[in-house]
Amino acid sequence: MKKTLSAIAVAALAFGITSCNNQPQANDTKETKKPAAATATSSSQENIAYVEIDSIMSQYTYWKEVTKILEAKEKNIQKTLAGKQQALQQAAANFQRNIQANKYTQEQAQQIQAGIQKQAADAESLQQRLGAEYQKEVSNYNKALSDSVHNYLKSFNKDKKYVMILAKSGDNILYADEACNITSDVVKGMNKAYTGMKK
Repeated sequence: MKKTLSAIAVAALAFGITSCNNQPQANDTKETKKPAAATATSSSQENIAYVEIDSIMSQYTYWKEVTKILEAKEKNIQKTLAGKQQALQQAAANFQRNIQANKYTQEQAQQIQAGIQKQAADAESLQQRLGAEYQKEVSNYNKALSDSVHNYLKSFNKDKKYVMILAKSGDNILYADEACNITSDVVKGMNKAYTGMKK
């Protein structure tokens, strides 16, 4: 389940984190031309930035809290299912011993066997239900994380300094100058905003 948590979060964040300004293109107006200085600025590398997704997931206070919540829930699910499995194995073992000791009539054996089969089916159904609930909760948290990053970047880039902000996850960006890395500023700002929301 932990692999699912991290994988979904990375995918949710890495997919399409961009912020583009809405400056008119050259063909939007018939005769208006951008000054040479503006053209040079728009093509410079400072107008493109990137954020490291791994750093957000490891340093963003909200996500660290979410990770603890989900890890605790996962342990609780595993404990519940392990208890059901242990009880099922014990019931099956007792049934087998009593069968060998001829303690049951045929009718009793059939009833007990049917009860054990129902217990196994119930355990499987519980596993599926708890797993589905967990996955849904992970998905909801991941969406909240993605929304939080996107919304913060809109505010962060309100001066339209960057025409594009990329999400760097693993090696999906083959090369980028470290000057384009705004992760530290973004994480600090997001943590400050999150702390303010909790007060």
